Amino acid sequence: MEGAVRVRRVRIRGGRGGRGRGRGGEEVGGRGLGGEEARGLEEVRGRGQGGARRGRGGRGRGRGGEEVGGRGRGVEEARGLEEVRGRGQGGARRGRGGERGRVRRVRNRITDDIRATIMDHVINHGMTLREAGQRVHPNLSRYTVASIIRTFRNENRIARRPDVGGRGRMFTPEQETHIVNMVIANNAIRLCEIQQRIIDNDTIFQNIHSVSISALSRVLARHTIRMKKIYRVPFERNTERVKQLRYDYVQRVMELEADAMGHELLFVDEAGFNLSKTRRRGRNITGHRAIINVPGQRGGNITKCAAISQNGVLHHHATIGPYNTAHIIAFLDTLHDMLTVQRPEHTRYVIIWDNVSFHRASLVRNWFTDHPSFMALNLPPYSPFLNPIEEFFSAWRWKVYDRHPHQQVALLQAMEEACGDIDQASCQAWIRHSRRYFPRSLGLEHIACDVDEILWPDPERRHDVG
Repeated sequence: MEGAVRVRRVRIRGGRGGRGRGRGGEEVGGRGLGGEEARGLEEVRGRGQGGARRGRGGRGRGRGGEEVGGRGRGVEEARGLEEVRGRGQGGARRGRGGERGRVRRVRNRITDDIRATIMDHVINHGMTLREAGQRVHPNLSRYTVASIIRTFRNENRIARRPDVGGRGRMFTPEQETHIVNMVIANNAIRLCEIQQRIIDNDTIFQNIHSVSISALSRVLARHTIRMKKIYRVPFERNTERVKQLRYDYVQRVMELEADAMGHELLFVDEAGFNLSKTRRRGRNITGHRAIINVPGQRGGNITKCAAISQNGVLHHHATIGPYNTAHIIAFLDTLHDMLTVQRPEHTRYVIIWDNVSFHRASLVRNWFTDHPSFMALNLPPYSPFLNPIEEFFSAWRWKVYDRHPHQQVALLQAMEEACGDIDQASCQAWIRHSRRYFPRSLGLEHIACDVDEILWPDPERRHDVG
């Protein structure tokens, strides 16, 4: 390329980068989006496009054959060749740093203390508006100071007006409390039922003529009320008769423990196992069902009878089908032989079990009469939380199904193997947990709990289960 090549450094004002377009005459560079303008020489009858830079105000440097580039902030440097009757386009460069586009100016909030200080400077000390503004804040405009003075003279007010706007709350705090009480009284109430009760109530909600479901949902969310799974509690669980039976049971246990004669509490119960039991929840990709393979037929139940104490699992026996009087007597005979041989120093064993019919059969009562070292103590009805063996069966059942048995023979083997996974510390923890309900039982309190829901409500306390 012939001709003298002249490199000129050009100072450019302002720029945030952008598309610079040369404007005819003796001008190089152009005016960008951020308002940057390059002035120079060496262009005849032409317009040069100085690099399509999507600027964030960064420091970028455009270079090209017939291009006028530039730096974004303050002083920019343009390099290029003399352009005659032509059009040159530089490369597209993206600047780094700074802001994209025009940034909204943050409005300074003038506090009431600053407003009072401005009033003192202007009225009492005779400062000008600019002097008073710069004294309290270096960037405070004199127009803002004038607005503060004008507000004081017209409205005799220094403090800011409170932020108002929008629609106020529909319900008063008392009305919201009444809505929350509706949910507490009936956990199964629906939002449409709450809506209808509010509209029909002319005493508390006399100013409410219509309310949306979403508004009620927001009120409940504001009071930390969420949708939950409903646990069914029998009506008889907290009747006066049942609460009195709980009181008598706890009193009897405490009397046995205070007796000079040694006692050992044995908890006995039965539970059914089946091959069809699986988890009720699983995971899969969104839009696809969670599917597992199960046997085509449900099959028969296998009933497991077990006895636990502070010493761990004492004895367990499985049989196909339900348990009956003959089975429980055979179980007690085996348990008696094991305990009397292993620990002959104990004089009394207390069998604690529930109120199933064959536990109260005449043959069973006769068995205890023939074995004076054993005595029976029935649990109060609707009180599974007082029976620690319920937690034992819950843990044991899932340890069995973790082995994925698909035949009855495999199920029996898995039940035997899972029994070895339950250690003594776990049994002791379950017994301790059942005793936490003793004070409430002695106080004749309502205990609305479900075995699966309440036995271990706090995950932090499961570490002692083993």
